[in-house]
Amino acid sequence: MAITLVDPEGLPKVGAYRQVAVATGSRLVFVAGQVAWDADGATVGAGDLAAQVERCYLNVHTALTAAGGTFADVAKLTVYVVDWTPDKMPYFLDGVARATARLGETPAAPGTLVGVAALDVPEHLVEVEATAVLD
Repeated sequence: MAITLVDPEGLPKVGAYRQVAVATGSRLVFVAGQVAWDADGATVGAGDLAAQVERCYLNVHTALTAAGGTFADVAKLTVYVVDWTPDKMPYFLDGVARATARLGETPAAPGTLVGVAALDVPEHLVEVEATAVLD
């Protein structure tokens, strides 16, 4: 593996992700922000944050697979959520859990969640981008 995930002493252990990713690989993979589109460009889960989070993570997985990687190779995730408030966290985590169950792998790289006013189209509630490092 080109990525080692670490929770250093002195920083909280969040559980949903690790605080640090140490990369030793030689190929960088940048996955464009993935929204809740299916292969035909139709939005999945209109109005349902958990369903859209799940689809975004599935789309990131598809992109990583095309590059020869998996979530184990991800050094950083950035998630953009429309009109974010902390009460949406259970829906976000449910979507990640659904994707984890379907994929059989846990996306635990360091991450940043950013609240935004809007995304590309009004029905998209979330967008996920990834940076991976492969051997």
